[in-house]
Amino acid sequence: MRLSRFSAFAWGVVVFNLGVIVWGAYVRASLSGDGCGSSWPLCNGEVVPLGAGAKTIVEFTHRATSGVALVLVVALVVWALRALPKRHPARGAAVMSLGFIVVEALIGALLVRYQFVAGNPSASRAVWMAVHLVNTFLLLASLALTAWWASGGGAVRLRRQGTLGLVVAGALAGTLVLAVSGAVAALGDTLFPAGSLAEGLRQDLSPAAHALVRLRLMHPLLALVVGGLVLYAASYANRARAGAWVGRISGAAAALVLLQLLVGAFNVALLAPVALQLTHLLLADLMWIALVLLAASSLSEEAPAADAPGFEPSGVPSAAGSS
Repeated sequence: MRLSRFSAFAWGVVVFNLGVIVWGAYVRASLSGDGCGSSWPLCNGEVVPLGAGAKTIVEFTHRATSGVALVLVVALVVWALRALPKRHPARGAAVMSLGFIVVEALIGALLVRYQFVAGNPSASRAVWMAVHLVNTFLLLASLALTAWWASGGGAVRLRRQGTLGLVVAGALAGTLVLAVSGAVAALGDTLFPAGSLAEGLRQDLSPAAHALVRLRLMHPLLALVVGGLVLYAASYANRARAGAWVGRISGAAAALVLLQLLVGAFNVALLAPVALQLTHLLLADLMWIALVLLAASSLSEEAPAADAPGFEPSGVPSAAGSS
């Protein structure tokens, strides 16, 4: 798979947005979401806050990098529309990414304006965090698909995919649900920290505990179920469409699932330290991207079998398959 300047830029935009997302999680974990007050897009009424405290610096940095991400996505769309043919799938994915990042900014503004930040434990905050998380994952998916298709990946065919289509769709949907439960669990850990693992378990099981605390127990249980589903989907896709890229991506997805479960276990055992929370989120994002690319590669119109004449892992035809 050869990388053009556009596709290399597209992959760079994916990486930059991953950094913005992880830093956004640090804003939540450090209770810095109110660092700029309730003003948006200004920070405490200023374009650049001078003499700011730590919380303001953390929040302002997130806003600034989010603004850069928006500019990069706009550049990605303009470049895609100028450089790619009209029916190229990367054009549509790039335009979708612009829509999702605009929605991302609007949700961020809503969270700030209504003070669904810092120590706010309301149910409304949890709901909007879930919406925020789903939109973030859809943004990552559209950016990853832009880069994938710009790098030579075949367009997806959804019709007549049979069991493979159902298995992949189930894994994608399950991962979204798992991610939402993870966001809620992380919020509960931040707002209602436990002094020990035993104390945390007592909080989780107490009928008098806050809903965010009682929902924490669902996440690790759901992780085991969805993790098993993603592993099955990776194995099934590799058997059904045994191409070089399908094999590589399915292996990466499976490895990320296992690593994510291990980090999640440490996260629970060590009472969710901030560094481990951020690592857990980054792995969740990478697992989601791997699963999206697994779907794109295995459901591709051009997904060849591993033993197809002339197929090479690089995507360049071999001498045997060229005319």
